[in-house]
Amino acid sequence: MSRYVLGRIAQALLVLWGAYSITYFILYLLPGDTLSIMLSASGVEIDSLSAQDLAQAKLYYGLDRGVFEQYVDLLWGALQGDFGNSLTLNRPVSELLAERLPQTLGLAGMAIVLSLIGGVGLAYLTAYVRWQPLKVALSRLPSLGFSVPVFWMGLLFIQLFAFSLGWFPATGNQGIASLILPAVTLAIPSAAVYAQVLQRGFQGVWKEPYIITAYAKGLTRAQVQARHAFKNAALPLLTLIGLQVGNTVSGAVLVETIFARSGVGRLAQEAVLRQDIPVVLAIVAVSAAAFVLVNLIVDLLYPALDPRIAHTPKVS
Repeated sequence: MSRYVLGRIAQALLVLWGAYSITYFILYLLPGDTLSIMLSASGVEIDSLSAQDLAQAKLYYGLDRGVFEQYVDLLWGALQGDFGNSLTLNRPVSELLAERLPQTLGLAGMAIVLSLIGGVGLAYLTAYVRWQPLKVALSRLPSLGFSVPVFWMGLLFIQLFAFSLGWFPATGNQGIASLILPAVTLAIPSAAVYAQVLQRGFQGVWKEPYIITAYAKGLTRAQVQARHAFKNAALPLLTLIGLQVGNTVSGAVLVETIFARSGVGRLAQEAVLRQDIPVVLAIVAVSAAAFVLVNLIVDLLYPALDPRIAHTPKVS
């Protein structure tokens, strides 16, 4: 078991390094010059500077070094918890993350809770309903949930619940009320996936021997579903929750832009447009760390919830 845990930790570290490295080199392949973009954002045209001024600017920001040399310096700093300074905002990246991260964590946390409540609730209701037309209608809802684009859904919610009904603010990040619409928008695709997987899980367990035995003991359908069917049907959700963390983080970029929230997602969008490499790399590192940590925890919890799975080496 200890060998398995060490192996999983090594894989997690490899994923973190891969995500960081690939992002770094992709940013350098993007068209445009980082220094030109930085100067343009400050209202200074690069053509108006002398060669000496340009050389001093590159030296100041560390852009005079080679690509691999900059990569090694940034990676070594990240390993020590120092992500450097933003090239365009001239502020420590850790400080920027500390300001924006609570907003994104609140949004992602509420979206995850809402998606689990909505997805599990819909699947549970679908499994319990006996009237076939209603059962079919409920089973089709997940397909609608993840087929509608998130940006369209967000704009629809703003138009309906903010402008027409006035129930929630359209934009901003002040208070719980401003969190409802973006959290629901971000939660719907994940809820649809959870519901569809759990619906199929329920379909697969109803004819299992332990379900038939439970009915033979005189339990009602509601008791059988709650005590026996749900536990076994929900096992695939554990793995899926770990995978959906990545989708939630990536979806936050678009949702925070739509609802004008000052979170890490919006910071990432702005940093990519400005080719602010230290900021983008820090966001990728934090996001990848959250993703691999959740999946590592899920992978280690799985054997405890399902004794049929054991992480032990096979004896030949």
